[in-house]
Amino acid sequence: MFLQASNFVKGVDTSLSVVLGISIFFLISITAVMIYFVIRYNKKRNPVATNIEHNTKLEILWTVIPTILVMIMFYYGWAGFKPMRQVPDDAMLIRAHAQMWAWSFEYENGKYSENLIVPVNRAVKLELISKDVLHSLYIPAFRIKEDMVPGKENFMWFRPEKEGVYDILCAEYCGERHSYMMSKLEVYSEEKYNNWYANELGVIIDHPGLAILKQNACISCHSTDGSKIIGPTFKGLWNREEIVITNGEERTITVDRDFIRKSLNEPNADITKGFNAGLMISYQSTISDEDLDKIIEYLKTLN
Repeated sequence: MFLQASNFVKGVDTSLSVVLGISIFFLISITAVMIYFVIRYNKKRNPVATNIEHNTKLEILWTVIPTILVMIMFYYGWAGFKPMRQVPDDAMLIRAHAQMWAWSFEYENGKYSENLIVPVNRAVKLELISKDVLHSLYIPAFRIKEDMVPGKENFMWFRPEKEGVYDILCAEYCGERHSYMMSKLEVYSEEKYNNWYANELGVIIDHPGLAILKQNACISCHSTDGSKIIGPTFKGLWNREEIVITNGEERTITVDRDFIRKSLNEPNADITKGFNAGLMISYQSTISDEDLDKIIEYLKTLN
């Protein structure tokens, strides 16, 4: 049995069952008729072909019946889709941020979390925000999926009906690490959620600088353990000498505060040798000098 955890499951599954049932019926029926025609009207039995011009009743039949079936499929599809755009007035608001290649969720009190945390049996509206390219937020167990287009407003809503932990995926190819863009939806009891919302940090971590890096999806491209991903590793980065490409020419720099700030503001100005340009967006209006100091203090712990 498919996992059913939200208010939209019944409508979507019913629509799927209707479309799938009709499709299977016609697959079997048409295949059977084709096999019958191949046997019944083969060359041995009909050495001289017969030209049948038309059959009015049959032509009406195969026009009317498919039209009725298409309208039936449309009805169930529309019945499942329409409630997804009708958000209850009392829905709690959470902003879902997508960025290559990570999710982050912003709550009304200003908290951020890597996983989406919501209370059971309460309507939740997600404002969908993409910081870079096309993404698509997909929660399979809830039967909901919506595209996230940079600069375009979009939303989704749902009401979780079962406590538990569910997968969140990106269903729109968004680059090299698209398949790693995963998160979790954690559905808590009302009491547990209220306690988390009032007393806990959005992300439980050891250092505030790491929180900022995670919030801005930096860890998706830069490892903290020395492994190579999309960008240079953060391990041992502070005061490290790097060969960078600037305006097509190689030069050696030492990673300091000024270099990190320039890399955040103008990510394509100095490209570390061996890595590609054009993947990182500017954080000029996102990461403040205070946040930068916290990031640097964290980077120093990785040396």
